[in-house]
Amino acid sequence: MEKIDSTDGNDTSCVKAGSGAPSAPASVKGGASIRARALTIGFVLAMFICAITPFNNVYRSATPLGGGHFPLAPFYILFWLMLATAGLRTVFSRWSWLTGRELLLIWILMVLASGIAYTGLVRTFFINLTAPQYFSTLGSRWAEELLPLLPGGLYPQSPEAVSSLYDGLAGGRNLSWWEVFRQVPWSAWLPPLMVWGIFIFICYFVMLCMINILSRQAIENERMNFPLLRVPQLMQEAYDDNALGRFLSDRFLLAGLAIPVVLHLINGFSFYIPSVPQVPTLILAGSYFPKYGLFSGFYKLKIFIYPAFIGLAFLTSKQISLSFWIFFIFGGLLFGLLGILGYDIPEAALGVTFGPTLSRPEETQTIGAYAVFFLFLLWLARFHLWETVRDAVRFRVPESTQSEWISFRFSFWGFFWGSVLLIGLCVYFGLPLLPAFLTVCAFFMVMLVATRVICQGGLAYFTLTNAPLDGLLFIFGPRFFGSIGLLLTAVVQKVLFLDLRESLMPSLLHAGRVTNRMDPKKLIVGTIVITLLAAVAVSFVSMLTLCYKFGARELDLDWAVRSTVSVYENVHNLVESPMRSGKWVLVFSVVGAVVMMVLVVCYHRFYWWPIHPIGYLTTYSSAMRILWFSFFIGWLCNVICMRYGGVHLFKKLRLFFVGLIIGDFFMAGSWAIVGLFSDASYLVLPS
Repeated sequence: MEKIDSTDGNDTSCVKAGSGAPSAPASVKGGASIRARALTIGFVLAMFICAITPFNNVYRSATPLGGGHFPLAPFYILFWLMLATAGLRTVFSRWSWLTGRELLLIWILMVLASGIAYTGLVRTFFINLTAPQYFSTLGSRWAEELLPLLPGGLYPQSPEAVSSLYDGLAGGRNLSWWEVFRQVPWSAWLPPLMVWGIFIFICYFVMLCMINILSRQAIENERMNFPLLRVPQLMQEAYDDNALGRFLSDRFLLAGLAIPVVLHLINGFSFYIPSVPQVPTLILAGSYFPKYGLFSGFYKLKIFIYPAFIGLAFLTSKQISLSFWIFFIFGGLLFGLLGILGYDIPEAALGVTFGPTLSRPEETQTIGAYAVFFLFLLWLARFHLWETVRDAVRFRVPESTQSEWISFRFSFWGFFWGSVLLIGLCVYFGLPLLPAFLTVCAFFMVMLVATRVICQGGLAYFTLTNAPLDGLLFIFGPRFFGSIGLLLTAVVQKVLFLDLRESLMPSLLHAGRVTNRMDPKKLIVGTIVITLLAAVAVSFVSMLTLCYKFGARELDLDWAVRSTVSVYENVHNLVESPMRSGKWVLVFSVVGAVVMMVLVVCYHRFYWWPIHPIGYLTTYSSAMRILWFSFFIGWLCNVICMRYGGVHLFKKLRLFFVGLIIGDFFMAGSWAIVGLFSDASYLVLPS
């Protein structure tokens, strides 16, 4: 949608009217050759992260090793691995054990796997599969109406296996990990894990095909900026130029690095030694605003200070950074404005919804906004998509570039038949055909839009406001799905398409950008597929072993239990009383669609238009309640820098903000290691 200078991260020109037109394929011969050692190291490190993440995050309650779309553990390992290999190269001047591009590929393999090991999949997965049976025995009303709806092949059938998951094995704490692994009731778990594994792998395959088709549109046709990749890429470029030491010793970078290092040294010691004073990084600003009136929407306003997110905001396009924080302000003002006008809309007007952070009818604007923005993305890519479909139907092999892993023809038919299989599985387990088709479409529509928001907006931390199912319920009502269909849709949504803080699809697009012009493509994509399959298996084993050793009730799974029980409770309420949402949901959904239509038209047609449409999509996201101030500071610094110093000053000053990012993640990783060996952990980044 915009042409960005990938060096300075600022708009240089916007491809407006013709941004969807296909550019001439830039066939590049001889991309950077990747050796098998790099793929092997990346795979091994990815499996290590998957194995240790549940123990670190759930048992130790330490800083999450993933935690978002710029995950902590992969970057921390990349930093030390790059320093170590650079040191070896200095000692053995003619020995190049790993190149910078190979290190970058190792990093992205770890990124792909890190989310699967926690919020991207297993954080709520086993709670999702056991909550109906376990909590139906604790006085809920599920036993009569909900349990009979559960498809047998998707749930463990052993009550003992379910209860011991929450209570732990008898004497499990005193058993070795191997002994616990052997005593896990695999006979009860293997059948549902096989079925869910097939479904998850098909979903991942469809996502990979979608990203392979759309990568050329994003990378070549739109020249999309990827703010979350800038720091690893700058480090890789310095490494390949034998200038890593000069890069890390730059005075601007060291100045930025010093701020989070000093900040988190003080606050970390304060956490473990209360007599040490603490530097506040959270300001409760709500007390400065009235509870009623125009500014009542800011009554609970919080200001979070995260140096890394300020740095990422500085590297993001000014237009996008401005849009994020200004739409957050407008969203708060809208709440107060409606109150002044006498529209006191009750929360009950929402009806039953599945949005992870949806709390007020005003927030359903995102239903219409997501739909319109999805159509806008399709329109931008219309020429590219038409050529892809035409070549696939005619079985013609188009000229390839370095942007894709596999042919567009294979990707198209893989996407088509993968989607057919997903729909078929849904129908097999009880969802009617038309609802199954619309559900799969809604899931991937939301994933595609969220991927664009994360990758183009540089959002390392992102959450949905509305769930995909909310839009379908609003349009068709709960009776459209049937009781079993409604349950199945909500459960599938919870597994892969609701908690997007560590979702796979944005990481796949980042992987497509990182591996651009790397060879051999088949070996790289094969390693990615194997890594994803193995990451799911290792994460399943790690989480199950952990739960049976200590008991899920004793682990830090309160959010997972609370959010999963809420999903089943909402399904139960809709089955018991299938009522549709009130008129205010319709009103605000239409308002959201109209506002987004105006935004995309103005953005696309007027070069001077200062607001980016993706900012509107994050207005009510809980992520923006944490990040709005960081984007405001990053945008302000970017504007002042470009206004008074231009590109020359920007290229120098950006290293200061790179230092903020490296320093914050370095301290987060260091304190995470400390947390592995202590009873409590100092958290640097949002959990």
